Amino acid sequence: MRILLALLFVVLSLPAAAQDAAAPAREKVFNAEYFTLDNGMQVVLIPNHRAPVITHMVWYGVGAADEKRGQSGIAHFVEHLMFKGTDNIPPGEFSTRIKAMGGNDNAFTAQDITAYFQSISKDRLETVMRMEADRMTGLLFPPEHVESEKLVVLEERRQRTENDPRGYFFEQMNAIIFPNHPYGNPVVGWLHEMEALTRENVMAFYQDWYAPNNAILVVSGDVTIDTLRPLAESIYGSIPSREVPARNWTAVPPLKATQKLFYADPDIQQPMLSRVFRVPSENQNKEESLALEVLASVMGDGQSARMYKTLVAEQKLASGISFSYSGSARSDGTLRITANPAEGVAMDTLEAAIDDQLRALVSGGVTDTELNEAKTRLIDAAVFARDSLQGPAMIFGYGLSTGSSIEDIEYWPHNISQVTAAQVQAVAAQYLDPNNVGDRPYTSGYLLPKAQPATEQIEETAE
Repeated sequence: MRILLALLFVVLSLPAAAQDAAAPAREKVFNAEYFTLDNGMQVVLIPNHRAPVITHMVWYGVGAADEKRGQSGIAHFVEHLMFKGTDNIPPGEFSTRIKAMGGNDNAFTAQDITAYFQSISKDRLETVMRMEADRMTGLLFPPEHVESEKLVVLEERRQRTENDPRGYFFEQMNAIIFPNHPYGNPVVGWLHEMEALTRENVMAFYQDWYAPNNAILVVSGDVTIDTLRPLAESIYGSIPSREVPARNWTAVPPLKATQKLFYADPDIQQPMLSRVFRVPSENQNKEESLALEVLASVMGDGQSARMYKTLVAEQKLASGISFSYSGSARSDGTLRITANPAEGVAMDTLEAAIDDQLRALVSGGVTDTELNEAKTRLIDAAVFARDSLQGPAMIFGYGLSTGSSIEDIEYWPHNISQVTAAQVQAVAAQYLDPNNVGDRPYTSGYLLPKAQPATEQIEETAE
């Protein structure tokens, strides 16, 4: 079950009318209420009384980046096994019971987190809380289900990676971007390591990390704190805390050379260029992260963005282009440029044009109009996000799990409004200058049709 990485503020790419981004008052967006149980479990309530429904989520502070060497894919494997039964709920019955109550549920794993959620009528809140608390400590790991589910996750990898050239391409790109770092391993795991995972491996991982003091409960919807607090205290609060492993990640060493990946496949119909920069996450540098959010909106947020207007609409060098920043991470964030050359346009021509745009950004910065329009889009979309149930739960869960505070999330629109053109230009010069890559050189990937030999592309790019 893959995470849809439109979680923390990726919802902030919704379109909005261009207008002056006057600084909003420093007011909360979601008016969340929160407390911490005696066992260390954090609880967050985002009230929304528009309809008698709730979204209930439990976020564990463990993901693929926390796996032991040689056991890639185990976090995702445990996520699957969380549906395979306890003494109180037989294997496969968890989701069946949720559907019988008129709700829906799912789960997802990412590098930093594993999360489980149910959306259901508010009168079923206590029931889903008891069900989720039951599998926090009570998984049985029936041997036959462990083996059968391993076949399921292996097939999931084959479908999404081995049999999907785009999936395989991006997996290889990620491994190059994060050398000597756990983010270089795919969330689904490397095939040969997944095949070797045992019941003992998954049980140990579960017992190490699935503890209330390593979890955050987020409830969004038609419930009050006076109702939620006693339920949380009696249901989750009764689970003893326990020590979780220390997180001792290796770091990406300083690098000097840009790297290139060429991958050709007969199933690819349209060439694609992907360039990825390692940049600070919000957890590493909040000020630079906010500037990168605005920069990404200026350059890539819709058809009015600079990259699209110049390279697609005016110069007609690309049939499509995206420019996005992902800053929700415990470690490095990433900034990605992905483009498809227009028919008859050579890949190196498109890449040179992208470099020209980056140089112009570094030397000339952004205009006041671009800055204000970008901030307005981001601020408006942040406010719109509170109208849904699941959106705010995702934002708080992912944000708190990766190092943001309640205040960072509540006052994000105000903080965005304070970003200046000088700050945007500074992060562009620091991280995106093609002429000065520093110790964070970018990686470029070329996904090509088999009919277009990679050797020709290599020669063109080298020239």
